[in-house]
Amino acid sequence: MTEIPLQARSTAAKRALTFVMLLGVVSLFADMTYEGSRSIWGPFLGTLGASGAIVGLVAGGGELLGYVLRLFTGALADKTRRYWTITIVGYAINLLAVPALALAGNWPVAAGLVILERSGKALRTPARDAMLSYAAKDMGGAGWAFGLHEALDSIGAVLGPLIAALVLFLHGGYRHAFAWLLLPALAALATLAIARARFPQPQELDPHPVPQASDARALRDLKVFLAATALIAAGYSDFALIAFHLARDHVVGNDVVPVLYALASLAGGLTALALGKLFDRRGLSVLLWTTLVPALYAPLVFLGGAWAALAGMLLWGIGFGAHDSLFRAAVAQRIPRDKRATAMGVFNAIYGVAWCLGSVLLGVLYDVNPLWTVIAALVLQLAACPLLWSLRRKNTG
Repeated sequence: MTEIPLQARSTAAKRALTFVMLLGVVSLFADMTYEGSRSIWGPFLGTLGASGAIVGLVAGGGELLGYVLRLFTGALADKTRRYWTITIVGYAINLLAVPALALAGNWPVAAGLVILERSGKALRTPARDAMLSYAAKDMGGAGWAFGLHEALDSIGAVLGPLIAALVLFLHGGYRHAFAWLLLPALAALATLAIARARFPQPQELDPHPVPQASDARALRDLKVFLAATALIAAGYSDFALIAFHLARDHVVGNDVVPVLYALASLAGGLTALALGKLFDRRGLSVLLWTTLVPALYAPLVFLGGAWAALAGMLLWGIGFGAHDSLFRAAVAQRIPRDKRATAMGVFNAIYGVAWCLGSVLLGVLYDVNPLWTVIAALVLQLAACPLLWSLRRKNTG
């Protein structure tokens, strides 16, 4: 009598794992595409006549717009229930804008394509994350599902800039690099088509959602959690400021800076993979440690030497990997299935806006004294810990 249920659970687990792996491979190729682009589009705009101020405005404005748009794209996904359509259209815009940069004849066109790429990511992310959450229960928990996805995502984030660097080394032209990034873009879209064909109704992976807490309590807990994530994000320096510091003070050679970024991305992917299952067992207490320990990145990176910078970047990557996977898992655990894309959009928007504003604050303080940047980063992140502590026993995972 027990053989059939066990077999059914095994089949469901395999289907859920296959779904997450397919979306993870999509993200791997997608990250190869747009992270490769992000590593070179700044100097490319410079060759087209853009000033440093314009590059900074496009970078910051594109990121901010991309995060704010998720407030609306998440709600759109839940309202229309067209999760696949929105995800596919978003990926197509997100990815095909990158090789189109090879054809840009002036900096306004190139800047428009960069912003279009960020907008495409904003369109597809909440819907995709909602679909990922449907596979979480049969895989053993949201932490493992999002952790595995983030690990594959990080591999692409490491490979993309390396591919762009190799193309530049061999051909010496930015347009060649953007053109070659069409290959991983097409691979991502092809894998996405396979996932859509194999799982046309991803909601069926979670046919009997676990009952959620009352709407009032769930909303209260979500507000506390979002406040905590906003504080953490605000205290997390953008890599651009870190790279600026490392280069200005000659902490490491200029050619070593992108290597540190690649190592940080690798550390983030390994962290997400390692902590996913632990999060499913221990809940938000894991997030406490992945906030406390990575917070030490700031004094190591901004006040130390070369080896301290390496250690600080590894902690920075560990924290970023935990944020990008476990935070999404925590949101998925607390929200009913039919509202998850909306909640994911709200979470991403708050996190992104807080990160943007925090990066501006840390940058302003850096111009006064790097010590003030370190103090602000530590205070903001440590201030989130009591909020996470208050939620640790309410984990539903």
